[in-house]
Amino acid sequence: MFPLQDADWERFYQVNVMSGVRLTRAYLPGMLARNWGRVVFISSESGVQIPEEMIHYGMTKAAELALVNGIARLTKGTGVTVNAVLPGPTASEGVTEFVGQLAANARQTPAEFEQEFFRSVRPTSLLQRFATADEVAAMVAYACSALAGATNGAALRVDGGVVRGTI
Repeated sequence: MFPLQDADWERFYQVNVMSGVRLTRAYLPGMLARNWGRVVFISSESGVQIPEEMIHYGMTKAAELALVNGIARLTKGTGVTVNAVLPGPTASEGVTEFVGQLAANARQTPAEFEQEFFRSVRPTSLLQRFATADEVAAMVAYACSALAGATNGAALRVDGGVVRGTI
């Protein structure tokens, strides 16, 4: 079944795509004028490998990847970079709370639910657990650092190996 109503699709698009467009439009000119800056979109492995249960979400994350590719081209020859970080399943505060509810409904512990999730829903994960927010933040910190000067227009995966492929 094709998910959600138009208003839901629009909300996901506004939050996940247009918020990044608006922030980039506001800050990129100053970065270019200073010849230094970092734009980092938090995309998702779902933008590369669209989950059938979250097509609306995956579509917006794929759109972010297209934005990164295009906006990075505007920084050619400058000290400004534009990249995307692609977390996989991550134990954010919201996910941890949601998993706890789902586990309770299934009469499982959160650990049992997590094990089943990776066995049946994300079996391609090499990590076989939720990433931590700190693990994702480490990639964001790199992308924002001076060390990332040669990383531009990239999709930096922190997906635990969920996405099968070489890139």
